[in-house]
Amino acid sequence: MRTRFFMHPGLLNISQFDYQLPNELIAKFPMHERDESRLLVYHNEVILDTIYKSIDVYLPFNSLLITNNTRVVEARLTFTKTSGGIIEVFCLEPAEEYSDFQIAMQQTSAVKWKCLIGGASKWKHGQILKKEINHRKVVIELSATFLLKKNNYFIIQLSWIPSIYSFAEILQHAGEMPLPPYLQRSADITDKERYQTVYAQHSGSVAAPTAGLHFSDKLLKELSQKNITIKEVTLHVGAGTFMPVKTDRLQDHMMHAEWMHVSLDVIKEIRKHLNGNIVATGTTSLRTIESLYWIGVKILKDKFLQEDQLQVAQWEPYKNITEISAERAIDLIISWLNQNNRQELMTKTQIIIAPGYKFRIVNTLITNFHQPRSTLLLLIAAFIGDDWKRVYQYAIENKFRFLSYGDGSLLFRNNSLL
Repeated sequence: MRTRFFMHPGLLNISQFDYQLPNELIAKFPMHERDESRLLVYHNEVILDTIYKSIDVYLPFNSLLITNNTRVVEARLTFTKTSGGIIEVFCLEPAEEYSDFQIAMQQTSAVKWKCLIGGASKWKHGQILKKEINHRKVVIELSATFLLKKNNYFIIQLSWIPSIYSFAEILQHAGEMPLPPYLQRSADITDKERYQTVYAQHSGSVAAPTAGLHFSDKLLKELSQKNITIKEVTLHVGAGTFMPVKTDRLQDHMMHAEWMHVSLDVIKEIRKHLNGNIVATGTTSLRTIESLYWIGVKILKDKFLQEDQLQVAQWEPYKNITEISAERAIDLIISWLNQNNRQELMTKTQIIIAPGYKFRIVNTLITNFHQPRSTLLLLIAAFIGDDWKRVYQYAIENKFRFLSYGDGSLLFRNNSLL
């Protein structure tokens, strides 16, 4: 065990991670077939051009592939005032009083939610908006009450009659799919299927884990048949994930905290593959897996921590810390779960991964092409170094499709970095 001093990325200027993205390369709609999307492979500083259905050719034998099984909720609710004005409620995440996302989604009768509001100036504190939902010959009356304004969001109480329905069902029947604003279109019936991964299970995201959109059931089956182990984690993607950094210095940017769930079975599988190849499907899976290391470090310092004390803070990986091996970090988590009679680790992570970060667990990343000046692009730069510029230039020159519905890349970590 030794002490390591990290280069702190807070002083990075976000202008270093900018590039010109031609508007015509932003994919407005998905490909007809998921696994027909193009795939850029970056390995040993060499760039190759292929398609997703051939990804098994490039993944090492006996790899562990981690996917994020979160499900996007129909988070946009539109209300019409008696005056005719439109108020849009974008449901971000449950209010603090709920200990878990799933508990909040299972609430009946009423729930409090953190929201963004379109037309907030026209909605007064305490004013109630109503919306009727027709579902299987049943009329559901949904009400929204303005409770409180915070710095970056509002607290809204949503209630409904009949009260037999869960909030998850209310969103499913009354909400719209929250497509990213850069698509510049409303969601249609196709998006209900295509803005979800084929393995989506647990409702809670307001943005899709887009790297997983390229996987078809057939492709996943073929990967399994080639001795690639596929395991799932859950990280509920928040609205801040795809937002550009608006501050000049990264130290002034506040990262969003997101709920993560990792089963004991998956943690044990990660432990088995630590000396092999661990592949993260998307930046959300990567942030979840890498957060495990820092949770192990926390447990090393205090094995009696409660679950709500295991949250990984934004800058935690860049402080002066006592460094341990990834094997020991994972073993500490397994021991903590066993001692607490738990089959799943459930906490939040606010981790920001930027140049200067040392990867502990993930060797390979499957990901889309991201917006300029975004934390996602910073993560790519941390993973493959300055070669991110060469990769993105190649993608632009060769007309790859960008962002959520675009093409993707298979990136092998640049081991010459920290």
